[in-house]
Amino acid sequence: MSITADYHLHSSHSGDSDAPMEEMIQKGISLGLTHMCFTEHNDFDYPVTEDTPQGMFELNADAYLYDLIRLREKYAGRINIFFGLELGLQPHLTRQNAVFAKSHDYDFIIGSSHICNGKDPYYPAFFEGRSEEEACREYFQSILENVKKFDNFDVYGHLDYVVRYAPEKDRHYSYEKYQDLFDRILELLLEKEKGLEINTAGIGKGMRDVHPCTEILRHYRQKGGEIITIGSDAHDPAHIAADFHRAEAVLQECGFRYYTVFEKRQPEFKRF
Repeated sequence: MSITADYHLHSSHSGDSDAPMEEMIQKGISLGLTHMCFTEHNDFDYPVTEDTPQGMFELNADAYLYDLIRLREKYAGRINIFFGLELGLQPHLTRQNAVFAKSHDYDFIIGSSHICNGKDPYYPAFFEGRSEEEACREYFQSILENVKKFDNFDVYGHLDYVVRYAPEKDRHYSYEKYQDLFDRILELLLEKEKGLEINTAGIGKGMRDVHPCTEILRHYRQKGGEIITIGSDAHDPAHIAADFHRAEAVLQECGFRYYTVFEKRQPEFKRF
């Protein structure tokens, strides 16, 4: 495997992870990684439930940065550690997210959609009372609105996240079914010079394909897209760089010859 950079990682600074950052770094070194970018969650206005108390996904960026700098220095010369953010986008949060994104000098920002019209597809309630196609279409429409309204991110993360938690996962899912929305999303990302993330987390959750699906990646490349980061979305050391061999095979099949890393919000291209 020639991919040595994992650009989607969560530690205990994210509300849904208990993993110490140092253990994540040690695992990355053992796997031969040269670059690790932590992308801790910040999702304003995440729905409050018994499982998700108020503020669970609101990041203490100062504490996170302090920990990261300390460990970056400790492991200097062994691995490159970068300061990233996974920013949960919703159309009504444009200003709040813009302020947060500018509050620190991040190396890399993933724009993600976890919440669609007040619900997270992670929970079955998102799909209840309608067809999978109707639920997925609502989700993809919300992504289009987010891309129209918000600019301060580098790549869009797990573009078809909704499929990971659909009742049938990606068994009946195809690019063609939502092509009218996908084409508009990709064209807008390219117009704004934004990239895509290929995310391997769905494979371990029963999906047949990566996020986004191979056909989205193929169309992005055919339209001239080049910026592509690779992330495991690991929330614990065991899943770091998981299924990266699959990601590499898919990207090469789609015509990519490079993948992308970021430092100080600037892309650098690494050959497979």
